[in-house]
Amino acid sequence: MMGRRLDDVIAALPDDRRARVEARFEELRGEVESLGELRRAVGKAQTDIASTLKIKQPSVSKIEKQTDMYLSTLKSYIEAVGGQLDIVVRLPDRPPST
Repeated sequence: MMGRRLDDVIAALPDDRRARVEARFEELRGEVESLGELRRAVGKAQTDIASTLKIKQPSVSKIEKQTDMYLSTLKSYIEAVGGQLDIVVRLPDRPPST
């Protein structure tokens, strides 16, 4: 017996249910808790990031598992997935500084 594809299951749902599933998907897609999730959210593989950063795939895996890293490493990774890293400093009685 062959399994069903998720796309087929969702397509078979009533319109209102399918709309709720799709809305929840978009909501969850916006939540990113790790660099690996960020990479997957934009549809890139570790090998894609490695190629862009001119490093080997195991190094990308290592970066994604790190809990502490240089800002320059984070900036390069974010740019490799097509994003932009912005850092804002907020101090009391001063306007935000970027």
